[in-house]
Amino acid sequence: MQENYFKWYSPNLSRDTEMLVFGHSGYPVVLFPTSMGSFHENKDMGLIESARWYLEQGLIQIYCPDSIDKDSFYNKHIHPVHRIENHDWYDKMICHEVVEKVRHNTPSGKVVMAGCSFGGYHAANFAFRHPGYVSHLFSMSGIFNIKSYLDGFHNDTVFYHTPDDYLEGLNDYELWNMDIALGTSNWDICFDANLKMSKLLAHKNMEHWLDIRQDKQHDWPLWKEMFPHYLSRINFF
Repeated sequence: MQENYFKWYSPNLSRDTEMLVFGHSGYPVVLFPTSMGSFHENKDMGLIESARWYLEQGLIQIYCPDSIDKDSFYNKHIHPVHRIENHDWYDKMICHEVVEKVRHNTPSGKVVMAGCSFGGYHAANFAFRHPGYVSHLFSMSGIFNIKSYLDGFHNDTVFYHTPDDYLEGLNDYELWNMDIALGTSNWDICFDANLKMSKLLAHKNMEHWLDIRQDKQHDWPLWKEMFPHYLSRINFF
């Protein structure tokens, strides 16, 4: 399968950023790494390999951007206001420097957002904040509340990056056009977070699939099982 490496100066991050792109054509899938993971983590851990058939058939292209978690939520050396500001710039980078450049590879002008663990948070947060750009959300063992990373600090930026808080008040009709899969397991450390998000989506009458796998740990074998299954939900033609 085709693999390409990109590096560019990000005006939103004010620094260089990197990304791997897999596949030669097809529906764009933006796939985030886990906590503090790099742009090559999903390849290194075998998640890209689990989607090989879709890539070789030209059905999808997977975009794996770098994360800046070490400079945002996990940077305890800076004030929480700067942590969430850094993440807000990351959201802008993904939107303006990745998604807006690849979304017209589909007739709908939309992309798939996907990720595992903390990558599931990034995928869900982007999808809910920018539903007009997102056709599918595949969150695998994701979390949906980042306030514990901010030492009790709260402002409007924190609120609007915490799906548990802001989703209830959103009324963009595009939210109801999104295909949503919340993957978890009864052994998953994020099991309760996914149950809570499922209840919130149900309260808003947003159709979704709460996929609870049995006796699986919060780890790559579970996600490599989920990811190709979720990709089959895409209407390629």
